[in-house]
Amino acid sequence: MMKGGADPEAAQEIAQEAMIMVWRKAASFDRGRASAATWINTIALNFYRSFLGRETLTQMLPDLPGRDRIDISAIDVDRLLRRCRPADRTLLQQHMEGVTMEEIARENGVTETAIRIRMMRARRAARGHLEKKAYRFRRCGAAAMSN
Repeated sequence: MMKGGADPEAAQEIAQEAMIMVWRKAASFDRGRASAATWINTIALNFYRSFLGRETLTQMLPDLPGRDRIDISAIDVDRLLRRCRPADRTLLQQHMEGVTMEEIARENGVTETAIRIRMMRARRAARGHLEKKAYRFRRCGAAAMSN
């Protein structure tokens, strides 16, 4: 009678409830208006729709075995770098790729101290972006929790 949608146990319960209703209303069935199969199917369908309205349509996702995980930190770093000034972004990316301060200084034609100062400023700016986002998140979260 029911295909898909409900788990087998729920489908069996729905079918049983529908058949009880059919049995109770059998005396009121108008033989001239519809076939018995259509009438029974309509009752069963109404029970199924009622079931769908009561049940949540969510399912827990199973934990998948394996070591391959999505590296969310890489996504966060990318978002953060996009908010940085281009010069800061380049400097931070080079540092994350393992380029030394000495190599960055030589490439830019400045002293290593100048690069260290630029790096400190770039990190502060990046931290500022994170702190602003955290503040907005906390403020919005607190407002949502109070409602």
